Amino acid sequence: MLIAPSLLSCDFSRFGEEIKRMDEAGADYMHLDVMDGHFVPNITFGAPVMKYVRSFSDKVFDVHLMISEPLKYIDDFCDAGADIITFHIESDSDAVKTIEKIKSRNVKAGLVIKPKTPAQSVFPYLDMIDMVLVMTVEPGFGGQSFMADMLPKAEALKAEINKRNLDVIIEADGGIGEKNIADCAKAGVDVAVAGTAVFKADDPKKAIALLKEKCK
Repeated sequence: MLIAPSLLSCDFSRFGEEIKRMDEAGADYMHLDVMDGHFVPNITFGAPVMKYVRSFSDKVFDVHLMISEPLKYIDDFCDAGADIITFHIESDSDAVKTIEKIKSRNVKAGLVIKPKTPAQSVFPYLDMIDMVLVMTVEPGFGGQSFMADMLPKAEALKAEINKRNLDVIIEADGGIGEKNIADCAKAGVDVAVAGTAVFKADDPKKAIALLKEKCK
């Protein structure tokens, strides 16, 4: 299990230092949630801010675009240092064109599904992408409770990926902590996004190590 601290839970007044703190604690990815106030009812930050904090870590920048028209902003986030860009299948942009745009910049591409969206909605695109992100809360705000009934989606995705012998990883995001991360691993999740469980821990290094241990 790879651990991707959700920077939505960090102290934004110390954004760069928080990334460095997670890096030193053993994070595998840095998960950056970009919200436009339209696709989801919240606003976070854009590419200029991300570009500034990119220098604080060499770890993978895993950028989750919760925006209505991701295709318009792919170049901005690639220029800002994204390693992976995921966008919602429910967004207004054409999925194939958006995937192709991301890949043309030598950045990994992924699709995201909201809780009410079936796993099968991304099956037609699996051979084009590198990741599927399964939301285990409604996107928009941190600190929500984990929705265990989303895990069958991860199982369905893993089965389809294995059946087609594809190299696609599954990420889960929302309310993940030591009580449920093992269930995520059993369902086929490869990357767990953890916000409160890591940022609010007294010792983030121990918290990340514990999350990984729970999955063994």
